[in-house]
Amino acid sequence: MSGNEASRQKPCHHCKRRSASAPPDTSAIHYEKFWLYRHCSSVQQRDRQAQKAGQLFSGLLAMNVVFLGSAFISSMIFNHVAITLGDVWILLSILKVLCLCWIIYYLLGTSRQPHAVVYRDSHAGPIWIRGSVLLFGGFSVLLNAFQIGYSAILIQCKSRVEIVFPSIDILFICTQAFFLWRHSKDCIQVQHNFTRCGLMLTIATNLLLWLLAVTNDTIHLEVESQLREVEQRFEGNETTLCRCPNTTICKVFQKGYILVYPFNTEYCLVCCSVLYVMWKNVGRRISHHLVPHIKPKFKLQGVVFGPLLGTATVVIGICVFMMYQIQATGSAPNRQVFIMYYSYYIVLLPLMSVGAVIGTIIHALEKRELDTLKNPTRSLDVILLTGAALGQIGMSYFSIVAIVATDPRDLLNSLILSYSVLLIFQTITQNVFIIDGLHRQPFVAASEARHPGHAGQHAAASELPGEEETTTSSKQEQTQIFPGKEEETKEEQNREAYDQRRVSMLELGQEIRKASLSYLHSYSHLNWKRRALREISFFLVLCNIILWVMPTFGAHPVFENGLEKSFYGYSTWFAIVNFGLPLGVFYRMHSVGGLLEVYVTA
Repeated sequence: MSGNEASRQKPCHHCKRRSASAPPDTSAIHYEKFWLYRHCSSVQQRDRQAQKAGQLFSGLLAMNVVFLGSAFISSMIFNHVAITLGDVWILLSILKVLCLCWIIYYLLGTSRQPHAVVYRDSHAGPIWIRGSVLLFGGFSVLLNAFQIGYSAILIQCKSRVEIVFPSIDILFICTQAFFLWRHSKDCIQVQHNFTRCGLMLTIATNLLLWLLAVTNDTIHLEVESQLREVEQRFEGNETTLCRCPNTTICKVFQKGYILVYPFNTEYCLVCCSVLYVMWKNVGRRISHHLVPHIKPKFKLQGVVFGPLLGTATVVIGICVFMMYQIQATGSAPNRQVFIMYYSYYIVLLPLMSVGAVIGTIIHALEKRELDTLKNPTRSLDVILLTGAALGQIGMSYFSIVAIVATDPRDLLNSLILSYSVLLIFQTITQNVFIIDGLHRQPFVAASEARHPGHAGQHAAASELPGEEETTTSSKQEQTQIFPGKEEETKEEQNREAYDQRRVSMLELGQEIRKASLSYLHSYSHLNWKRRALREISFFLVLCNIILWVMPTFGAHPVFENGLEKSFYGYSTWFAIVNFGLPLGVFYRMHSVGGLLEVYVTA
């Protein structure tokens, strides 16, 4: 009867393929279920379809939250009378409280259930990503502290929401940073859909915080660029705006807020990337034989020219940046300052492009196999590198059109034109080099796969002295039976032991010599390639660091030179810069992480 009932059950159209064999330990596996696919006869197929459905519904949740928050922020920008900044803060505070409730539930409930975290993704949440979360999170906490202090001093003309919102933000940042530091590698196996929705809600909240931070950064850029005109126009007139009193503590809060502000945008983007990897890893089961046993470590061995050239680049870049900032904050921006700034880039960008091209050619000459295993972290890195590069590339093309249409023969315009073209080429070549390097297997694993017999030879060689000790000890026991011939037996024993030890040492030396020659041959064959890759990667790391520092801390010549602003109009060019500049800053920071991965695996 049961057989007839089983034969009548027809699988749904999602379960036509034959499922794979279940793993041996099925008691620790929590297969996903979804009401749309409850009639699937195959457990594995039902699990796969339920996983796709959970990702779809959680993605729809995040999309609706992002659209709602974007509508609020856009309404605040274009119609600040109906929708104020306080209304946006209230909406974001509600989202933060919901995210905090889910994170606390995950920390105290979900992650502590039996068989909740059976697998951990070794590629997710590397130390530099988690360190960036803590670093930028600390600066974001400091930013909110400055905002609270500044609002408390000007409480007579500030609303209380401007104090409550940063306080909630501090709690949210600290809790989220702790959550990502401890659980960024988790492949959660229980409460799949609830965890996906919580992760997507947190991602949407961070995206809205980033969008709000970008709009506020736009206001800061506008104030910095037009401050002198406003002061000259309204000089001597009393205004009703909130002004910082002439006290040291208020000036510290104001300057500290402006200085630390860019780190908040970076913190939101980094958190989104880590949370996305966690969302992809929900319900993921990793085979233990695919986990690498030997992880390459960061070492500075064998690199000389890369650190030297990179350090020189950073020192020169800091000098150029300080001179630019001093001149740009003066009474009027000097033309020579822009020439110096763009000349620095025109010298640096070709060097970076040549290094990336050489590194890509070396990758093509290498015999390392491609890593074709499923890796959500690597897939996200490729997407972020490609997407963030669009900001710089888009701004460069807009600059090229503006310069060609106006006066490309002018010295400053020709420098800006060369800078834009070189920036496009450098971004593309660097992306190709990083993405190709991320898809290569580490050198340690490749060398072990190429010489599998060396370990056995060393193991056999290491066993030879042990065998010698056992043979000599057995002979000593036999000589103790004949006490009358102690001296002769000792001499013979020593002579035989010496001969055998000599033979064994000769054999051991030959084996070691063979293994050493084979290793030296393989090392010398790849030595120059590995050294060149390490030199290039380290040089590009330092270059991207200085190119991240300069726009992050206030150097914005693309807006302050006035060329594109006069061509496209103030509002249009400001929107273009507002979109491209934060993406460019994030691209440089993310490139540093990708280049470090290439350096470690070289």
